[in-house]
Amino acid sequence: MIEISVIICTHNPRPQYLARVLAALRAQTLPIEQWELLIIDNVSQVPLTVANWDLSWHPRARIVREEELGIASARMRGMREMAADTLVFVDDDNVLDPGYLAEVLRIGREWPQLGVWGGSIVPEFEVQPPEYLKEFLGCLALREIKTPRWSNLMTCLDAEPWGAGMSVRINVAKEYMMQFRKGAIQIMGARGMSLLGGEDVEICYVACSLGLGMGLFPELKLTHLIPKERIDEDYLVRMAEGIHTTAFLLTYKWQGICPRSLFAGLGVVSMLRDILHYRGIHRRMYLARLRGIIAARRTIAAMDDSAPLRPIIAQIGQP
Repeated sequence: MIEISVIICTHNPRPQYLARVLAALRAQTLPIEQWELLIIDNVSQVPLTVANWDLSWHPRARIVREEELGIASARMRGMREMAADTLVFVDDDNVLDPGYLAEVLRIGREWPQLGVWGGSIVPEFEVQPPEYLKEFLGCLALREIKTPRWSNLMTCLDAEPWGAGMSVRINVAKEYMMQFRKGAIQIMGARGMSLLGGEDVEICYVACSLGLGMGLFPELKLTHLIPKERIDEDYLVRMAEGIHTTAFLLTYKWQGICPRSLFAGLGVVSMLRDILHYRGIHRRMYLARLRGIIAARRTIAAMDDSAPLRPIIAQIGQP
């Protein structure tokens, strides 16, 4: 009986990284008869095939091509293809600990009130990050979970699993796809050069909207392989802007709260004072947040006619 669908969404993967991802899956302690492996090839320039990737070790492994670019599209394709009642998203740079899938299954059985769950995401850097960037590495979705935590409140960030290693029940997946299709504002996640995210957070929101919870567990641990290109100031600034943009969009979509205009009341005075106060990367990160507000307000105004705001045309310091 297939109890878990492992879904790898990939776009132009690093061959050595994906090889390690697959090797870690092959080493899982959960019997192979209990899980399937779906690789969603999201418009890779060199298509993934069984000719160049040996999946013969797994009797229920297959590669599916998704032609619409974007992590949300790839994740939903995996949801449509899955055969199990629980899925696990494994990115093409995620190396699971050997007991990961077995723990996913145990937690799913022991915590029926949860709709989504995850765990620790620890880094393996290709090059060590410089000291001045370390406080901003949270943008790369890294965390270490020491004790279990859970919540059914969508505003509880401390219990929110992220895309890497996220486990999702099938009823949550189905509801997420339905909500995505009918939403005026669609959270597409990363697409090509775009570093927007948030599709994983929205899955958590959907779980909470169904009366289920979200949880984090120290027993679930994976290694996130981080190439040198991501240990870069420009990249982290762009990532921060994407995180802020989608956070404001999700807050509006699910709570009806519009991001406040930067130019309302005394906001512009406070903003200018802060810009003058910050220096170096701290100023760039602050400006990234402001650009996130502007981008979110533009999107809301363009896609939701009922939104109580006007389009904003101002630009705030490009990175």
